[in-house]
Amino acid sequence: MTTMLGVSLAGRRVVLIGGGSVAARRLRRFLADGADVRIVAPELGDELRELVAAHDLAWTPRRAKASDVSDAWLVHTATGDARVDADVAGWCERRRILCVNASDGAHGSARLAAEARAGDVIVGVVSDAGVDPRRAAGVRDAVAGLLRDGTLPLRRRRNRTGTGRVDLVGGGPGPADLMTVRGRRLLAEADVVVHDRLGPIDVLGELEPGVTVIDVGKSPGRQPVPQQEINELLVAHARAGSRVVRLKGGDPFVYGRGGEEVAACLAAGIPVEVVPGLTSAVSVPQSAGIPVTHRGTAASLHIVNGQAETAPATLAALADETVTTVVLMGVAGLPRLVAAALDAGVPGTRPVAIVERGHTPEQRTTRTTLDRAVADASAARVGNPAVIVIGEVARAGLLLPERERAGDATR
Repeated sequence: MTTMLGVSLAGRRVVLIGGGSVAARRLRRFLADGADVRIVAPELGDELRELVAAHDLAWTPRRAKASDVSDAWLVHTATGDARVDADVAGWCERRRILCVNASDGAHGSARLAAEARAGDVIVGVVSDAGVDPRRAAGVRDAVAGLLRDGTLPLRRRRNRTGTGRVDLVGGGPGPADLMTVRGRRLLAEADVVVHDRLGPIDVLGELEPGVTVIDVGKSPGRQPVPQQEINELLVAHARAGSRVVRLKGGDPFVYGRGGEEVAACLAAGIPVEVVPGLTSAVSVPQSAGIPVTHRGTAASLHIVNGQAETAPATLAALADETVTTVVLMGVAGLPRLVAAALDAGVPGTRPVAIVERGHTPEQRTTRTTLDRAVADASAARVGNPAVIVIGEVARAGLLLPERERAGDATR
């Protein structure tokens, strides 16, 4: 029978006997664990030699002796000679020192598990009967996939102490399978989730019972929780020891006010990280078959907040036929933007596409031109959430000239 233990090797002596590729592979793992590694081998392979030099490790250039293992917590032997490895395992057995014997068909008093890691969770797989590294690795890889998907219960169960942390997670345009792997894992670890109106809201139904979910979503003309209060919520829950995920649509740093939330956490001494997401400025046009850049058509991208006054830089971008202008949160401000552009001399024939509810079953695209954009948007009753694309890439048939894309309402 085999008992699997979680053993900390940080600062503890590990003796590595052997100088080949197996030893090099295991050395990387021991170094990652913070072990104090000493190597005994007559010669070192190139890979191991580079590691020894890079980390300034102690190397004894000779065959192993029994005294080499006397002060070790763990010994790993992989000399390629089964008799030598068996001798090393015997020395360790007599001294009650754990030993990993990497010889084919043999093992010492300890084994290194095939590991999968997700945050601070480590899952190890070993065989209870004999050595079967391929099977262990296969099981490990399957478990790692579930950990990456966030489908395993990673949330801490014991009482929390000390300061927690905040992770700003960009959820992308909406579908859960367009979230990053890291974002899904952090949601599985979260004690508190503070979310917006847009983004992958469906994943909230996958959270474990007991997770606190706080809706701070804003919509045009409706801001139930001011930004300052959101900042205070994040800090307060983290100070109480919780792992907090701030779940946003798109990317936290693209008109997501993520920078303000990071600054608030840092000012309060709260650990904070940002997980990027697919910004709607790129992913929503993509869902309608519109590339924001396209060789020979558009070489630059200009992203603008449609709620703000039209800046000279935006007018210059609209006037340049090689620039794609993407307007976020711009439905209400479309008349103002169009009027300013036409007054500045931007051609009224400039193509425009308005993509509503991108990456959802209700997605709809209205294609028009700058001089007809306001009237066509009104006739189509365009509403939020929507992304407005202005530029030659918005021209119907750019990528599929032989037919219109499904869901397009070309004006």
